[in-house]
This record gives sequence, C-alpha cells and structure tokens, in this order.
Amino acid sequence: MVSNPKILQSDRRLDFGTGFYLTSSIEQASRWANLTAQRRESGKATVSVFEFDESMESSLRILKFEKPDEKWLEFVTVNRKNLTMQNDDYDIIIGPVANDRTMPVISLYFSGIYDMEETIRRLLPQKLHDQYTFRTEKSLRALQFLEAK
Repeated sequence: MVSNPKILQSDRRLDFGTGFYLTSSIEQASRWANLTAQRRESGKATVSVFEFDESMESSLRILKFEKPDEKWLEFVTVNRKNLTMQNDDYDIIIGPVANDRTMPVISLYFSGIYDMEETIRRLLPQKLHDQYTFRTEKSLRALQFLEAK
C-alpha cells in the first residue's frame, strides 16, 4: 500500500519517465500491483486509491496525450530507450499506457520492422488504459490518499 507517494529514481524504463504512476482503471492498477509484488518477491498486491485536487490543476504544468499518436509514440520511445528528452518541464504527464498487449507492436517499431504510421495504425484499435505520471513534489501535493483495496 502507498499512502504517501514519493518520486523514486529507478533504472526501469517507463513510458513517461521517472514519476509516481496512477491510472483510472482498477484492472490496470491491479495488474501493476501484482507485478510489483512479484518483482519484490514479497508483500501483498494492494491498490492504493487517490483523489486529485482539481483546484490545483491550473497551477500545474500538464502534458496530455489523448490517444496513441505520433507525439505519444515519440515520447514513449525516448523514455523506453532511455534517450535524452526535455520532459522535466511537466508536473504531470497523462496518456495511454504501453502495456503487455501493446509492447509487441511497439517492440517491432523499436526494431525498425514497423514504421510510425503502421505502429499507430495497429495501436489505435486497442483499448488502451490511461496513466497519470506525477513527476514533481508539487504535483504529489494535489493527491489525497483515500483507501487501499
């Protein structure tokens, strides 16, 4: 359970870089919780539920990707390949998650088998869950812990 979120540096290459990740999908959150418990080889998979203080939204720098498009794919590619990108300008990044179902398509893009157009064409029909990456201490202050499931 996470009741006091922190931004931890990690060697893992995530879609939107370093940050505290949330989703509005209980299915996706459960999957992440199970993977974390397996990776740590201890603990019980628990989903922490937070509420976002919308009154703080106007004071935060937010980057939002509505769907898996060219800009989203470029952004995910840079982060997944651990390349340098100026994404430190954002407090929160929101967009589709590249999950287990999408990674085969994205891997084919990374290896040059699919071009960007083909990759996006194959990703658009998939029902991708969302992810919210809180990248700064300021953004974390907009979260209030509600419960653990």
